[in-house]
Amino acid sequence: MINLLAENPVLLLFVVAAIGYPLGRITVRGCSLGIAAVLFAGLAVGALDTRLKLPEVVYVLGQGLFIYTLGLNSGSPFFSSLRRRGWRSNVLVLMILSADALLVVAAHKIFSLTPAIAAGVYTGSVTNTSALAGVLEFIRNHFAKGHFTDAELANLLAEPVVGYSLTYPVGVLGLILSVIILQRWWRIDYEEEARSVRDVPLPTRPIHCQTILVSKAPAIGKSLGQLRDENGFEVLFGRLIRKHEQTIAEDETRLQSGDLITICATSEEIDRVVGFFGERSKPQMESDGSLRDYYRIFVSSSQVVGQKIGDLHLPQLLGATVTRVRRGDVEFLPQADTVFEYGDRVRVLSSRERVKEVYKFFGDSYRALSEIDILTFALGLAAGLLIGTIPIPLPGGFIFKLGAAGGPLIVALILGKLERTGPFVWNIPYSANLTLRQLGLVLFLAGIGTRSGNAFWQALGQDSVLTIVIVGAFITFGSAFAILWVGYKLLGIPMNLLVGILTGAHTQPAILGFAQEQTRNELPNIGYASVLPTALIAKVIFAQLILAILAAVAK
Repeated sequence: MINLLAENPVLLLFVVAAIGYPLGRITVRGCSLGIAAVLFAGLAVGALDTRLKLPEVVYVLGQGLFIYTLGLNSGSPFFSSLRRRGWRSNVLVLMILSADALLVVAAHKIFSLTPAIAAGVYTGSVTNTSALAGVLEFIRNHFAKGHFTDAELANLLAEPVVGYSLTYPVGVLGLILSVIILQRWWRIDYEEEARSVRDVPLPTRPIHCQTILVSKAPAIGKSLGQLRDENGFEVLFGRLIRKHEQTIAEDETRLQSGDLITICATSEEIDRVVGFFGERSKPQMESDGSLRDYYRIFVSSSQVVGQKIGDLHLPQLLGATVTRVRRGDVEFLPQADTVFEYGDRVRVLSSRERVKEVYKFFGDSYRALSEIDILTFALGLAAGLLIGTIPIPLPGGFIFKLGAAGGPLIVALILGKLERTGPFVWNIPYSANLTLRQLGLVLFLAGIGTRSGNAFWQALGQDSVLTIVIVGAFITFGSAFAILWVGYKLLGIPMNLLVGILTGAHTQPAILGFAQEQTRNELPNIGYASVLPTALIAKVIFAQLILAILAAVAK
């Protein structure tokens, strides 16, 4: 069997994935390794025989796919958060991650850890695979130029993986325990707290619809757009019935006494709007057949993707209005500046005779949502890889490169925010993004796992193993408690958001699921997305700086 796997690297790849993936789904008291279990399966298989290792191109390809797709998906939420108050969270995360790097440097001095293992301890204690990828690439680029034999280079490449593998499980467990301890200590009521959170997008709260009978003077005579802007109403107007005739309510529509109008918003916002406009209508408005809501219209047209709703002029073009957008598992009210993405499911109010035009306009092709534009995907990833090769001079004569991890990440964040440039649509369908991201991560973890298995097995017999685990635990718990305490007690960030910020700071999607189980709402997603890009870039850079500085000092 070993000979068969050694001679067939593709078979070896899928055997490792098949072993690791189900192991990662095993949950013990709400804690699991997730897809990171593929790494440990690779380490176990690689330890069986030195020939059982995947080609280097496997994990390099996986790294590029994972980083680039993750950046595309995070670009828009990241830049949007900075326009609100997300800068506070990002500054907090940067400060804590910087402190973690200093602690690793101190541990290197105190416990005589090698520079490569110290860098691996940093990536594992903050549970970041991308940073590990950056460290491995840094070693290949800066330590392979005639100074090491192939065997020595292989051992050097294995050291960060050893540090990462020993500290990663502790990192996952440490985050969970930190949240459990502090939420009980502070007696957090997530449900009550969520009701008072206002400075977040509406997707975090359930949306309802209500018909209102217009009867109050302040609502009469002014356009709906003017009323929304003057009063800060976060609502979407749907049908309007006046004298038994139904039409679509537009921003230019001026209300009259006795009008019936439907609105969609959160329950709190509905109460506020009803109090201003008049009273709730009983019974709810019934359709006369000329207007109808159509569900599950998929956005798949390249002419729509990347466009703002306000720029499409749907009421004038199709006599229609979008009343809901569902993206992934989140449903929210569209605004004029909402940008359509591949895979969005829209709820449209339209006249019956124009239904076919509406479907054709949005595309509604499920098949198209499983395809990607290879041209734009390849151009974006190539641009990221190219930028990653640019040398950046640092004080002391050091040369730093963003590499195949940092370069694609930065480019993907920018392109994810731009959505499109002329005819080029940079984003890819949501489902395709998740598939490519998971595939890339499996390739990367299986690749580095099998190539480091033998060295990892040998390292387990060394006296430094317990030291590495303790250092990793100290860094994980220290950074987790610092983020939660400073964020909640000093900055006043709601715990609903803060647990998401913590998981984003540690770039740990597995713990995001745990956070959502605790809060039972979508607020952690907002906190996670607001700091994830900053944390990714910072950890990729800090991990390489740790290795570069410690290696230079050791010479």
